[in-house]
Amino acid sequence: MRSSVKRLLRFFRCRSANAMAETAVVLPVVLVLTFALVNFAIAGYASTAAANAANYGARVGSVAQKNAVGMAAAAANASLSKIGIGEYSVSASGGGGRGAQVLVNVNWSVPNYIGSLLSLLGGGSSVEFKGSVQSTFRQEGW
Repeated sequence: MRSSVKRLLRFFRCRSANAMAETAVVLPVVLVLTFALVNFAIAGYASTAAANAANYGARVGSVAQKNAVGMAAAAANASLSKIGIGEYSVSASGGGGRGAQVLVNVNWSVPNYIGSLLSLLGGGSSVEFKGSVQSTFRQEGW
C-alpha cells in the first residue's frame, strides 16, 4: 500500500514540474503576442483618427467662403485635439475659389511599445509607427 502511495505522489510531482516548464515556455510568447496586438491596435486607432480628421478638415475647408485653407487646418486640428494617443501634424493647401481643391494632409506617429520589450529578448528597437493621410474636397461656391 505504501509503495503505491509513493508512486502516486511521484506521478503528481512529475506532472506539476511538466506544467511549470510548459508555462515558463508559453507565457512569454503569449505576453509578447498580447502586447503586439495592443500596439498594433493603437497604431490602427491613430491612423483612423488621422483619416477622420483629414476628411473633416477638407470638408470644412470646402464649404468655407473665406480662408478655406485656414479653416480646413483649424478644423482638422480641433478634431485631433480630442485624441489622447500619438502625435499629429496637419498641413492644408489649395482652395481659393469655386471648384478649387482643398487638400488636408495629416502626419501621425505613435510609440512602439513592443520594440523595447523585444529588446529584452535580444531583438527589436524602439521605432515609432508613422503614417500620413490625405483628403481632398472640391471647394463649393454659391
